[in-house]
Amino acid sequence: MANRPARPAHEGVVTRVEQLTPHMVRVVVGGDALTRIEAGQFTDHYIKVLFPQPGVTYPEPFDMGVIRETVPRASWPAVRTYTVRKWLPEAGEMWVDFVVHGDEGVAGPWAAAARPGDVFRFMGPGGGYAPDATADWHLLVGDESALPAISAALEHMPEGARVRAFLEVSGPDEEQKIETRADAEITWLHRGTGESLVDAVRGLEFPAGQVQAFVHGEANFVRDLRRFLRVELAIPMNQLSISGYWRRGLNEDGWQAGKREWNEQIEREQEPAAA
Repeated sequence: MANRPARPAHEGVVTRVEQLTPHMVRVVVGGDALTRIEAGQFTDHYIKVLFPQPGVTYPEPFDMGVIRETVPRASWPAVRTYTVRKWLPEAGEMWVDFVVHGDEGVAGPWAAAARPGDVFRFMGPGGGYAPDATADWHLLVGDESALPAISAALEHMPEGARVRAFLEVSGPDEEQKIETRADAEITWLHRGTGESLVDAVRGLEFPAGQVQAFVHGEANFVRDLRRFLRVELAIPMNQLSISGYWRRGLNEDGWQAGKREWNEQIEREQEPAAA
């Protein structure tokens, strides 16, 4: 049997659940496990949430490396990636927001049924983006899946920072109030038949100066905006944080299986021509 590095899961506990909008549920997590993680340096911190299969007993301590070695694949916990909406170490709280569409998927139904005292297992956090105070202005673009990260970024923007944010949700009742000290123009878009986020960014009169852009969400609109920003506008990659959080028609397992190949193909296709 191959020796793999141990990947023990953190085990928190649900302390409260909030219905933010008709389709967005916030699960607040506490517990001693939060004292053993490091977070706060990024506004796009993400965790891998583990959802055990019903009726399956896993080896203790709960370790994904051991589980993958000793448990049949069909019985492995489902793994779903979620952004940390807010990290409050002084309160011992981590906020995680879930999009819920009825019984669809794994994570949404779990969040809709979550109650204080429920176990919350996760790995991480990871992350890689935070607002750069030296940027002349900031561009934030995303759908519901990126709303937690964009909200966190807006809350952490320096006072007076120039921000243009475009957020796509299903309708007016899914909009959220976001606190920020920045000079932020937030545009809410409601999902229709077109690529509203792509059209909105293409129609934006870009302010002067160096931009830092965060563009995350469904992979197809992210690809199109990457082409616009990276190829047509020739913005350097060190000023861009761009990634598809999900892809229409695939669950997370399917998307993660092909994500690297998808990204590599886009990089090849969208490499700007040498001057």
